[in-house]
Amino acid sequence: MQNIRKLPNFEYLEARTIQEACTLLSQYADRARIVAGGTDLIPRIKRREIIPEFLIGLDGIAGLDSITYSQADGLRFGPLTTLASIEASPVVRERFNVLYQAVHSMASSQVRNLGTVGGNLCNAAPSADTAPALIAMGAWLKLVAPGSERTIPVEQFFTGPSQTVLRRGEILAEIQIPYSSLCTSGVYIKHTIRQAMDLAIVGVAVALTMRDGICQDARIALGAVAPTPVRAIEAEALLRGKSKDDRLLRAAAKEAAQECHPISDIRSSAEYRREMVEILTRRALEQSWDRCLSAGA
Repeated sequence: MQNIRKLPNFEYLEARTIQEACTLLSQYADRARIVAGGTDLIPRIKRREIIPEFLIGLDGIAGLDSITYSQADGLRFGPLTTLASIEASPVVRERFNVLYQAVHSMASSQVRNLGTVGGNLCNAAPSADTAPALIAMGAWLKLVAPGSERTIPVEQFFTGPSQTVLRRGEILAEIQIPYSSLCTSGVYIKHTIRQAMDLAIVGVAVALTMRDGICQDARIALGAVAPTPVRAIEAEALLRGKSKDDRLLRAAAKEAAQECHPISDIRSSAEYRREMVEILTRRALEQSWDRCLSAGA
């Protein structure tokens, strides 16, 4: 049975199992919100952008903050895994460096100690840093509802600003990044107005898989330049089966800039964002390729 606490403006319901949390979310629907670290949710409540009657806490559910790794299952971690835990994980830094770089670029250390990867994804901000990194690494999300579960690629999770494919009563239960036996190296580069802890004006994540100096696979994901994170599919296709060449990298970066759909807002113009996509994509490709070559791939 969940723990219920009455607070001044809402009731806090602490679920003990995933299924109990799903049932509560299904029961209360739009009147309730899931709370993880609360670094996004609580400020929105204070600004009265949302006014939930119920907050459903997941802290009482065992295992939602765990990180596991094996060749059979790859990297798996729960939605309550904090950004700081990802940042501190040796296996993440060694084998999934794109995610490490994305998390390391986010907010302040105080926020990273509270904020969670699940919250960053489910908030569905176009500028979310973890999303392009996870997309570039081919990550999947396990979504659980009362009596059912499904697994989808991260790039299919977002439908618009603050909007996801989560159905009524459905919860993000796990993030999965597959293991690769080939040399895969990647980079996340974020451009902001003032400093790294600001929201991204542009975020670029690149992951390249190499063998004998030839690109076997390429994934390029862009953040803050469309209503959702996007993959530069045509740019990726230019790279596969090719060896490193400056003209190739320039062409792929230029193509990536054409595949995004930025807007102008108070932080940047659409034209500037598109230009930065080209610059940062080329830089990320160069760094990723050099890392693979230096590793002997």
